[in-house]
Amino acid sequence: MQKQKNMKHGAAGLFFLFGLLFFVLVCRFLYIQVTGTAGGEVLASKIDKKYEKKQVLEAKRGSILDTKGEVIAEDTPSYILRAVLSEKEPEHVKDPEMTAKKLAKYIDMDEQDIYERLTKKKAYQVEFGSAGKDLTQVVKQEIEKLELPGITFGSTNKRFYPNGIFASHLIGYVEKDEETEEMAGKFGIEKYLNKELQETNGELTYDSDRWGFLLPDTEEKVVAPDNGNDVMLTIDKKIQTFLEDSMSKVQEKYDPEQIIAIVSNPKTGEIVAMGQRPTFHPTTKVGLTDTWRNLAIEETFEPGSTMKTFTLAAAVEEGVFNPNESFVAGTYKAGSGKIGDHSGIERGKSMTFLEGVQRSSNVAFATLAMDKIGAETFREYLTKFGFDKKTGIDLPNEITGKIQYKYKLEQVTTSFGQGSTVTPIQQIQAASAIANDGKMMRPYVIKSISDQDTGKNLKTTKPKVTGQPISAETAKQVRDYLETVISAKKGTGKKYAIDGYQVAGKTGTAQIAGPTGRYLEGKNNYVFSFLGMAPKDDPQLVMYVAVKQPKLGVSYVGADPLSEIFNPVMQNSLQYLNIKPSEVKKQKANKIKDYTNQTESSAVTELKELGYDVSMIGSGRKVLDQSPKEGSVLLQGEKIILRTEGEMKVPDMKGWSLRDVMKLAKVAKLDLKTEGTGYVSKQSLKAGKKVNEGETFNIELSQPDGAGEDIPTKEKTE
Repeated sequence: MQKQKNMKHGAAGLFFLFGLLFFVLVCRFLYIQVTGTAGGEVLASKIDKKYEKKQVLEAKRGSILDTKGEVIAEDTPSYILRAVLSEKEPEHVKDPEMTAKKLAKYIDMDEQDIYERLTKKKAYQVEFGSAGKDLTQVVKQEIEKLELPGITFGSTNKRFYPNGIFASHLIGYVEKDEETEEMAGKFGIEKYLNKELQETNGELTYDSDRWGFLLPDTEEKVVAPDNGNDVMLTIDKKIQTFLEDSMSKVQEKYDPEQIIAIVSNPKTGEIVAMGQRPTFHPTTKVGLTDTWRNLAIEETFEPGSTMKTFTLAAAVEEGVFNPNESFVAGTYKAGSGKIGDHSGIERGKSMTFLEGVQRSSNVAFATLAMDKIGAETFREYLTKFGFDKKTGIDLPNEITGKIQYKYKLEQVTTSFGQGSTVTPIQQIQAASAIANDGKMMRPYVIKSISDQDTGKNLKTTKPKVTGQPISAETAKQVRDYLETVISAKKGTGKKYAIDGYQVAGKTGTAQIAGPTGRYLEGKNNYVFSFLGMAPKDDPQLVMYVAVKQPKLGVSYVGADPLSEIFNPVMQNSLQYLNIKPSEVKKQKANKIKDYTNQTESSAVTELKELGYDVSMIGSGRKVLDQSPKEGSVLLQGEKIILRTEGEMKVPDMKGWSLRDVMKLAKVAKLDLKTEGTGYVSKQSLKAGKKVNEGETFNIELSQPDGAGEDIPTKEKTE
């Protein structure tokens, strides 16, 4: 009885408890119904968010253009292939086998691998890895024509570099930033102007049904995308292409450690081409390393004899350069040490200062800088030419060289480009003063920045004069002197002559400091360079090119890889710019008659009147033989050898070409042995020595514009 009573009480308690809970739930429901809130949040907004869809409206990063508006870098549409597998969706893959077979023709994936992806269990949607990404508009359209159920596309923008390897170190590249998850420039212009180029995506917001479709009678909310600004460079795509092609050929042929080349407009300071090797591909990143840098502005080195350009300019401006004044070549005392001339110049030889310029005599330039200009005044000119500071070019990470000028030896070696260091872009800026009638122009590469959508110009770079170290008259005289470096018989720049155009310039061969601080030795261990401008009378382009440690082998010299870049780039660029070639006087060619049995005096007189260089071997008056023979065609200025009666004495043949030596050996009937290439630097039989037919005659040949053209003998600089 008691047990039954307890059960009734328990049941009543449970009824009361559940009744209370039901009451609380009803009150809670009524509260939510009346207030529309739960947990402090408005439920209506929660429902809105559940069915609210957001779609990214992709903006485009600004394009990078050349000086004529040709695209160098731009954003292009890129597509991602997707397949809907869920049978709950009206459009899904219904025949995986057929779909895989057809897709395999358009993406880089095996049919079986595609099939496996299309038959994944419990997958709502699948993608196809790298094979299904970065698809072009053309591929997308071809796949759409197949009308495959369940096959869809996502879209994005991809950075596209249509020219491939093209001023890559200058343009840079774009990739996703690990911190912000946004695409950003990582090098060059892409990084330097990232804020200007950077885009901001927009957003489309709308209410949708459970399948994501827009509900009727609802409004779309649009935040418009903000495209990045376009950047126009001073780079000319055509000239840059000339440069890239020439550098690639030299890279393949000589395999140098580095190539640096810059082409500028000296009138404005615009850089119209800038290249280097090694390089990288901005899309694939092939060739890119962690230590990558723009060598034109981030590399310093001893310039070598190209620095003599500015020593000469200072001497002319100071009025102390007399081209016909003589000096004695060989050595110059510099404090406790001495510097020497290169092997192509005979020690103790007297020559004019103009010949010293043409033959790149270190002694000539040391004398000009220290004895004629004066050490303090010459140092001031280095500042005037901008070698003390950065040029201010609109590129990141520019550095400056260091002028070593404390000790006498440093002062002397700086005058011909050793000891002190500069950058390639500093030399381009300094050379603009010589090409532009004394006005030195700051180099720049950013021409303008404009709004991508409206085309409105936002910023324009104006040419800026950074100084006038020399007068217009001095600049003209210096160009005239530098032209003879190319045109003179013994000039070191003969390889840089261009048909139809007069080139003014200076060669350079700089030593490379090794890990121990001492200069490296060997034929290839130099930085060979050339700084030139054309046309000489009114230069439209200035070009600097340097090649570090090319593998020259036996038959080549430093000027070979340099000229194989400078000559085609300069000539093609001038023609492209419609710079007309100058009238070049053609040498006359005549057939040589027979001078045997004539007197040597009458033969010499007649030949010299015709413009030929005559050398004789023999002490008699009657001509016995000649080379070239009767009927040969010779240009004015060529050498002809006359063999006369009497004993034969060897002439001084230093500077003779191998062809001319062979002419003499033929008429004198000597056993000729040669070593090297180029022009005679040594001969086994001394000038004036008697020689008999059949004797062995050894000569050594070397290139006047080759390796070591400005390098003093090692023991004299230590």
